[in-house]
Amino acid sequence: MAHVEQLVGSYRAWAANGASGAPSWLKDLREGGIARFHDLGFPNMKQEAWRFTSVAPIAEGSFELAQPPARTPKLDDIRPFLLFETGYRLVFLDGFFQPSLSTPFFDDIQSLAHVVAHRQDLVRQHLGTYAATQDRPFSALNTAFVHEGAFVHVPAKATIAEPIQLLFLASGAKQVVSHPRNLVVIEREARASIVETYASLGQGPYWTNSVTEVVVGEGARVDYHRVQRESERAYHVATTQTHQGRDSTVHLHTVAFGAALARHDIGAVMAGPGGTLILNGLYLLAGQQHADHHTTIDHAADHCESHEYFNGVLDEKSRGVFTGRIIVRPGAQKTDSKQTNNNLLLSTDAHADSQPQLEIYADDVKCTHGSTVGPLDPRALFYLRSRGVGEAEARRLMTYGFAAEILGRMDVAALRAELDRIVRDRLAA
Repeated sequence: MAHVEQLVGSYRAWAANGASGAPSWLKDLREGGIARFHDLGFPNMKQEAWRFTSVAPIAEGSFELAQPPARTPKLDDIRPFLLFETGYRLVFLDGFFQPSLSTPFFDDIQSLAHVVAHRQDLVRQHLGTYAATQDRPFSALNTAFVHEGAFVHVPAKATIAEPIQLLFLASGAKQVVSHPRNLVVIEREARASIVETYASLGQGPYWTNSVTEVVVGEGARVDYHRVQRESERAYHVATTQTHQGRDSTVHLHTVAFGAALARHDIGAVMAGPGGTLILNGLYLLAGQQHADHHTTIDHAADHCESHEYFNGVLDEKSRGVFTGRIIVRPGAQKTDSKQTNNNLLLSTDAHADSQPQLEIYADDVKCTHGSTVGPLDPRALFYLRSRGVGEAEARRLMTYGFAAEILGRMDVAALRAELDRIVRDRLAA
């Protein structure tokens, strides 16, 4: 409880100082967030949603709110994390916008703080509307500190040809926390592709606590990619929440390579008829890394389809947790929903927990779920070895193919190639 009070005190000092000039509606949103976090406190393993994951390293870590960086990185410093030299990008360091490294586009692709100051009506309409805080203490804490992050707005019927990159870098400073808050609004019949990346310039034990809300209008489509490659000593907690209108399409790809402890809550509400959701996930873990993915796909309207594929590769003493929940609301007839989680254990000390769940309140639906946990197929391994492939190389080839199944579903070639390189390097090591 002392660490909860410490964070509440940090909020009070911040709200009275650097955040005191916010509009009244934003102050109310923040106050609601900190009040909810104070009531909930940090989750523990006695709670069903957290029974496989302990957040004690975060709760007992005494993290201080990150301060504006003393030095702005140079372009060469961040180039290893850039997918494109051209196109739109927003770069943040320890949660603070770096305009000299970014290429914003008027008020449509900008920092959230800038848009709140210059175009707050659109932000006010959506911010905090979709990401739940009622039973989500980390989301509530992020809402309390909501100030900076990425804002992307694609007007009706507009198409942004090149992917938009949102790059969140940590300096690696020890025992600091940042709370990036992102809002993406894709208007009716618009098109966009977005890559949201979290990475580190240093190796300190820092904490990132992010929330992203994605609103997709009628007939619109967004291809959303989220890459988590934090420091191996970092802690990463995140919420990604999408909300779809009629006949909209969302392709959401999430990849986790980094962090000592990572938790990602992914929620999707299919609020309009005829919507399509493709949700792909990959986690590649080693050492004592722990990654927990919780997904909730809410079919709130009829004639929608969702297809979810998550693959986990676990080596050494790592642990992967997957909980996938599909809800079909009353009246959501003609729902077609599929969920698959496969886990590949490369070590006898690696561990995977998989919990697929269905809640169906309509009678004319097609819903399936499945889960597998196990080592490499010995028959396939024998086949490769019988063709003259060495055992180590055969294992790498089979493991790579397991991971590449997810990467191959991404349409952004530059991102796919970069992730492919990371996977190959990790397997070679």
